[in-house]
Amino acid sequence: MTQKKRICFVIQRYGLEVNGGAEVYCRQLAEKMLPQYEVSVATTCAVDYASWHNEYPAGTAVINGVTVHRFMVDFPRSQADFDRVNARFLTGRLTTAKQQEEWHREQGPYVPDLLDWLAANRTAYDAFLLCTYLYYPTMLGTGLVRDRAILIPMAHDEPYLALEAVKALFHQPRGLFFLTEEEQGLVRHRFANAAIPAAVGGVGIDTPERIDPDRFRRKYGLAGDYLLYVGRIDEGKGCDTMFRYWERYKALRPSPLKLVLMGKAVIPVPPRDDILPLGFVSEQDKFDGEAGARFLLLPSRFESLSLVVLESMKLGVPVLVNGDCEVLRGHCQKSNAGLYYQNYAEFACCVDRLLRPGAEYRALCANGPAYVRQNYNWEETTRRLSGLIEGLASAPAGQ
Repeated sequence: MTQKKRICFVIQRYGLEVNGGAEVYCRQLAEKMLPQYEVSVATTCAVDYASWHNEYPAGTAVINGVTVHRFMVDFPRSQADFDRVNARFLTGRLTTAKQQEEWHREQGPYVPDLLDWLAANRTAYDAFLLCTYLYYPTMLGTGLVRDRAILIPMAHDEPYLALEAVKALFHQPRGLFFLTEEEQGLVRHRFANAAIPAAVGGVGIDTPERIDPDRFRRKYGLAGDYLLYVGRIDEGKGCDTMFRYWERYKALRPSPLKLVLMGKAVIPVPPRDDILPLGFVSEQDKFDGEAGARFLLLPSRFESLSLVVLESMKLGVPVLVNGDCEVLRGHCQKSNAGLYYQNYAEFACCVDRLLRPGAEYRALCANGPAYVRQNYNWEETTRRLSGLIEGLASAPAGQ
């Protein structure tokens, strides 16, 4: 019997309790690769990205068949200290290598023990798959295992791509695995690294067998139409603009329509009767809520894929997204299952269209499932990632 190759994912957080699109994607992908490979993960003891507090015990555990090696974060993140350093970067005053190194330390999670483990185990794995370009384990770890490194950057067009360390990072790995064609185009254009082998792999979208929108409505007292936002409630996700647009829209068009929010609130939520913040909810509640929504609203400008958009489309629920995000706009254009806006007037027009019964709304609902089924399934995703791993393993380093 042929022995399976060994692969190791590297990511800033990992666990059943961890929320976040990148982290959920990594966990799902690691588990889906188990039939072909012996799969491990190197990560931290943190659950919360905002603080990086150590909550899991350090050491080795097995989660759904995946061996997980956890390392303690040396110090929690101070939001005030990070905001101070980040403000210098965003205003163009973070120019020296030492200053940018301070940015990476404050961004975190600062976990040098994980880096030492990578260096010590560099030859123990056939491939290391490092997820999300922006965090310390990927930024500092890729170079340590570069001859076996596949970077899964999850990049989108944001200011941090201009950091000197980021520019260097995108020339270090043996391979690149992108979630969308738009992400690949962005990275190739920004970093001129076409010589590095790559694959566009995407993701598979899993939904429960039993989904009950009426159960969700009864549980949360929802009688009429609602639109749904799922994710961190934060300025970085465009939620401040979403609230302004919502208040303006409802002032001009009074109605029983509600905005339902799922996720942690980092910024204050306006105390309005037509906004219902639920905080974190169970996976079943999430899918029940997605299925019952009139449409999903995602105001973020910075997305590299968006699982919730694809989940909603698979459930036959249209989406309304920020048109300044190339990936989200691309989903709508390729699927004909959603609309996008770039200012308030377009937002209001799109909401009106999505609330209007008729052929257009029915067509948007019908187009989503086919788009997701054809383009986002685990069989194709794992086949493409496996092809990249096997191709790099069989080629001499430097080719």
